[in-house]
Amino acid sequence: MSVPLIGPEVEARLDWLGLCDAIEAGHARPRAEIADSFLYRGGDTLLSRAAWIDGLGQLVKTATIFPGNAGLGKPAVNGSAALYSDTDGTLAAIVDFHLLTKWKTAGDSLCAARMLARPDSAAILIVGAGTVAASLREAYGALFPDARFTVWNRSRAGAERLAARYPGMGVANDLAAAVGEADIITCATMATDPVLKGAWLRPGQHVDLIGAYRPDMREADDEALRRARIFVDSRATTIGHIGELKIPLAHGVISQRDVVADYYDLATGAFARRSDDEITLFKNGGGAHLDLMTARYVLDRAGG
Repeated sequence: MSVPLIGPEVEARLDWLGLCDAIEAGHARPRAEIADSFLYRGGDTLLSRAAWIDGLGQLVKTATIFPGNAGLGKPAVNGSAALYSDTDGTLAAIVDFHLLTKWKTAGDSLCAARMLARPDSAAILIVGAGTVAASLREAYGALFPDARFTVWNRSRAGAERLAARYPGMGVANDLAAAVGEADIITCATMATDPVLKGAWLRPGQHVDLIGAYRPDMREADDEALRRARIFVDSRATTIGHIGELKIPLAHGVISQRDVVADYYDLATGAFARRSDDEITLFKNGGGAHLDLMTARYVLDRAGG
């Protein structure tokens, strides 16, 4: 049996807004069955995620996250992904891990922004300057082609390297000031302590939180959560697993009722901005069901 190997060569056939359509369509199917496992060794993580969606099939994705790799000139995140047939359970494709992760992660955030950010958003701030930040610039640029992009990073040199790749992209020196000037703030950092302060936010903004993936990690402080209407891609993969919500829930800062909706509430209309003045906050948990939806989209565009 010949199994397709889907690699970076298919990327030219992919479209960010088309992926958003696929993610929304995937949530109209029966709710995904998902299972996650996390193993830790100090700051290193082995994360395995599996999903099964009736009609789309099954996917198993394993990621290794070694933050120290950056100092070795290697990617911090690596792994593998296998897609299986919904009909007979046979291996349908091996999808390049980095391609899949790039499009799933940024596509997840873009899907939320399409529903939660103000359509007239003209200034987008990217917090962090790593691999994910670059994909966010591409994804958000597809939805907001006329927006002004700025990047802030703990290391200005890193921000300058990212900005040099995209003509017209600015570099912020003062994070608080940059947040105040932005319509959309998207965070993709390895922070364990919050870098985004709720006191800096103003009415009408959309906040997109991507980086925190462990129980001890946060990017936004308590005040940011208090001031915003909170949305997640999946309650099942965020509330009990990720410090962004797990910590403030444990301390009584917010309650589970404060999580307004996830993507499975799309049909009810709950996953939406209510007014131009409210602050919306989205936690990107990136569960395996989203990898499965993305992998199917990629395979379809590859002609598989």
